[in-house]
Amino acid sequence: MLENVFQRTTSLQTDRYEITMIDAALHSGVADRRASFEVFTRCLPTRRRYGVVAGTGRVLEAIAAFHFAPDDIAYLSELGVSPATLKWLDTYEFRGDLWGYPEGEIYGAWSPLLTVEATFAEAVVLETVILSIMNHDAAVAAAASRMVTAAAGRRTIEMGSRRTDPDAAIGAARAAAIAGIQATSNLAAGKRYGLTTAGTAAHAFTMAHLDEPTAFDAQIAAQGVSTTLLVDTYDIPNGLRNAVMAAQRFGSSGPGGVRIDSGDLVAETKRARATLDVLGAIDTKIVVSGDLDEYRMHELISAGAPIDVFGVGTSLVMGSGAPTAALTYKLVAIEGVNGLMHGVAKRSAGKVGAAGRKTVHRVVANDGQIAERLVVGDPLESSNVQVQLISRGAMIANGSPKETAVAMVKDAAQRHVRVRTLLDQTNGLTLEPGEAVIHGVIEHRSTDTAQTAPETDSVRVSR
Repeated sequence: MLENVFQRTTSLQTDRYEITMIDAALHSGVADRRASFEVFTRCLPTRRRYGVVAGTGRVLEAIAAFHFAPDDIAYLSELGVSPATLKWLDTYEFRGDLWGYPEGEIYGAWSPLLTVEATFAEAVVLETVILSIMNHDAAVAAAASRMVTAAAGRRTIEMGSRRTDPDAAIGAARAAAIAGIQATSNLAAGKRYGLTTAGTAAHAFTMAHLDEPTAFDAQIAAQGVSTTLLVDTYDIPNGLRNAVMAAQRFGSSGPGGVRIDSGDLVAETKRARATLDVLGAIDTKIVVSGDLDEYRMHELISAGAPIDVFGVGTSLVMGSGAPTAALTYKLVAIEGVNGLMHGVAKRSAGKVGAAGRKTVHRVVANDGQIAERLVVGDPLESSNVQVQLISRGAMIANGSPKETAVAMVKDAAQRHVRVRTLLDQTNGLTLEPGEAVIHGVIEHRSTDTAQTAPETDSVRVSR
């Protein structure tokens, strides 16, 4: 029995066609057959060399909250769902198994990020809620990982809550933290997942006061001299001088930081650093924001901009050009009438699948190259990447006794740090497009054959 960690259910966060399938599957007898579904992508987004696993913890929360309340059943009844299906939904509880890559890990094309094993009906109804979470969170995590690379050791803060849905903002902050972003402006995410929070002030605060010195004095009086002052409301040079003088009135050589949100950031930050140093505020940090992505961040650092902290918002929470991880949820094996499992896959052009549930065996060569054997026919327990997350409906979380939401994020962030060290050794962290860092091969153990792709020229496992 999974613990319900949400105050609201997630059961209606699904597509109507899943209810249609259950209705028909109950009629045909397929509903109760054992089935295996996999979450994977056929290819990484353009210019990306690796993906980052994120969202699994939120998937566990969503599955725990996936049940149909009386008013949900009443609503579905109004839609014309059959009495047999309503009865089945009324007692829904996930009793299957869930395996997956640990959060913070990297993945490539065809990597089975999640394997869901249950009856067909139990598993198929989870498709939309799983994909909506993981497509979003993995996209944000991949963007965040690249931004951490671009920051080249500078501190990074996620500031994108105002650019996305409120619930998505919480997920984005969590995913960004897993990939190495060091703080978030989102208080809900900070409370729920134990993330470090940070925030400065808006231009509205400065404009609400008589003048800039009055606004800065008020902020320092309330927050202390370590606060960061926004200096580009009117005129940056004057803003810098006003910020330093305000801090000096409170006995400090300068404020903790100054933030610049507009203008030529290379020129302005260089001028700001010179001004601060001349005024004696040598310890004051320079924070920049304003529609930054990893490429712009890299340009700023390459140009010698003396930036100490990056605030990243819109691009981060929107996946920086790849708002979805292009993950899909496909049936790969189903129990036949003989009681045996057999692999199934799509054959349609451009979307050919790879039949059979896959167990991942990852090998890192002496030169740091990463290879994955996706073996059809091996038990999942033999994988050195996949871990069991749910066993017969009971949450395991990262293969150990159930962790708290806070501990899961911390564990995932530490894992990604270790993975980044490996990527750095093989130049895998470069922002330039290139070959995927994970090279995969699908091996059918039962026939002792291997292939680098399903049988199609349009899809390859290694990209």
